[in-house]
Amino acid sequence: MPENHLIHETSPYLLQHAHNPVNWYPWNETALKKAVDENKPIFLSVGYSSCHWCHVMEHESFENDDVAEIMNQSFVSIKVDREERPDLDDIYQKVCQMTTGQGGWPLSVFLTPDQKPFYVGTYFPALDSYGRPGFGSLLRQLAQAWKEKPNDVKRAAENFMETLQKTEKITTPSKLEKSILDEAAMNLMQIADNTCGGFGSAPKFPNAANLSFMLRYSKISKISKFSEFVFKTLNKMAKGGIFDQIGGGFHRYSTDARWLVPHFEKMLYDNALLPIVYSEAYQITKDPFYLEVIQKTLNFVLREMTSPEGGFYSALDADSEGEEGKYYVWKKREIQEILGKNADVFCLYYDVTDGGNFEGHAILNNNISTSTVAFHFGTSEDDVKKIISDSSDVLLELRSRRIRPGLDDKVLTSWNALMISAFAKGYRVSEDASYLEAAEKCIAFIEKNLLSGNHLLRTYKNGQAKLKGYLEDYSYFINALLDVFEINPDSKYLDLAVNLANYLVDHFWDGQNNSFYFTADDHEKLIIRPKNNYDLSMPSGNSVAAHSLLRLYHLTQEKKFLDISLKTMESFSIMAAENPFGFGYLLNAIYLYLQSPTEITVLNTNNKNILNLLTKRFLPEAILVTISGSDQLKSLAKYPFFAGKDLNPEKTVVFVCKNFTCSLPLEGEPEIEKLL
Repeated sequence: MPENHLIHETSPYLLQHAHNPVNWYPWNETALKKAVDENKPIFLSVGYSSCHWCHVMEHESFENDDVAEIMNQSFVSIKVDREERPDLDDIYQKVCQMTTGQGGWPLSVFLTPDQKPFYVGTYFPALDSYGRPGFGSLLRQLAQAWKEKPNDVKRAAENFMETLQKTEKITTPSKLEKSILDEAAMNLMQIADNTCGGFGSAPKFPNAANLSFMLRYSKISKISKFSEFVFKTLNKMAKGGIFDQIGGGFHRYSTDARWLVPHFEKMLYDNALLPIVYSEAYQITKDPFYLEVIQKTLNFVLREMTSPEGGFYSALDADSEGEEGKYYVWKKREIQEILGKNADVFCLYYDVTDGGNFEGHAILNNNISTSTVAFHFGTSEDDVKKIISDSSDVLLELRSRRIRPGLDDKVLTSWNALMISAFAKGYRVSEDASYLEAAEKCIAFIEKNLLSGNHLLRTYKNGQAKLKGYLEDYSYFINALLDVFEINPDSKYLDLAVNLANYLVDHFWDGQNNSFYFTADDHEKLIIRPKNNYDLSMPSGNSVAAHSLLRLYHLTQEKKFLDISLKTMESFSIMAAENPFGFGYLLNAIYLYLQSPTEITVLNTNNKNILNLLTKRFLPEAILVTISGSDQLKSLAKYPFFAGKDLNPEKTVVFVCKNFTCSLPLEGEPEIEKLL
């Protein structure tokens, strides 16, 4: 088979297209120079490996010899993996949203040779259909327009550029007050689905950051309806088809309002962000169901998304054998043949019927309690639980022999950092040592493979790391280092977090607009220097930077970290109050600031009752560091948080500080409980 210029890339998505008849280039100097030298427009196609409609457009258009011929004659065609180049995706998605009112993937953008957009869309069918022009005829029209009316095309591009530059402006900063949280919480409840949980209607995404904020707002306001809404959402998701009932892990989103039929791809970031929210819910409720969801999800990541070196893979495809969801769904008769007499209990519990709930197949979901199933069959609840557990193990083992969905095995710094935080939180609530081990092993992996001096690289695969890190790579990883440091306060974690934070401030900070750029000051020059301000499927780098720098300030007393954190939060605070759906993580940072973080140091971790009193409690306003030995404490003496403290090897002592005032050393559970 012929090869194009993608054959030497490491991205699984780009390699999927390496044998297309289209003469694809990666985004590089060679491709951009070719467009200028030959005065050809650029066709930019942005997607990712587990994207269903990306596969469809490839099959319909990019594997079509006639379409490829037009592309090769009239355009320089460039393929981009959005996960490797979120900067390019961010810029051109904004253009798509401005033009069409929506974005998505595959993103299809036509550019002038100097990279300015003049026509944009997402998926285009091969032939005219779905109210969209066919891709072949669109190519011909745009090629003709460029040839015959280039000045008109350039004018359209300049109009796009004017609008694009306006989108980068930030609203007037505002002082941080509790009223911001009040307004944001009320506005979020306006779009809350009080029947099925979540926000809005179909399609429905988990939006973990908004759920975390509502738990915090419930605590500060003492209004339980906010936390009750979160618990409802978490219950509905974990019992729905969006959660892999036997294998663990969450699919990307639900195509319906009730979380039943998912889009089946599994993204690493969802399976990092959601266990964190479930951990917080568990700390509040002590409901073992939440702990089970956390463990099933983290165990799935360990089993299927972890490299031997300790990094975490990016995604599992939605499709296998060319069909979406085929790997995950069942026929009732198939389950009956496998489980025999236990099938009836399993099928009732997991809503498996003859007709199915998805194209004649069953997506496992649960809307009935074990006690109801036990009553129905005249048996004990313990027996039902055992049948369900044993049957799930049998079906999971059998399912693992099916043809698996494609694995995107590149390792992304930012997504791995989210996963480190998830394993740290999971360890806090479960005490499963394998979770802390996974978190620390991944930090070591990043230090070895994705850290060069004080700057991070973006992506790693097959022994090769490349691309300069983005804002999210730095901010997420700083946060992850602090999450692990609080559990195992090895000074190397805090030292590295401080070094990376200094690099972040020096190379990403926009002092004129009091916010962070998405790219460093030495990054490739693009049509604009992008900013990413919104917390959507993942938190924005600005939000996480504000949060992590605030935490760092309290550990180090380095005032510039506080100043920059505060300026960032103030820059977006009005937007966060008015449009909270896109600012959940920023609102968490504002909450932490307004609450004046409680600094808790546990010296000597031998008293597990005291340790559990703190680590298994929902304390979102706390910076909680647990020090097990005097060597750890000595190595941290240069940081004000730990100054003047001594560790007694005979007993566990707790210091609680707030607003520059510290308690006397606390040794008993009642006095700690009272102070909290």
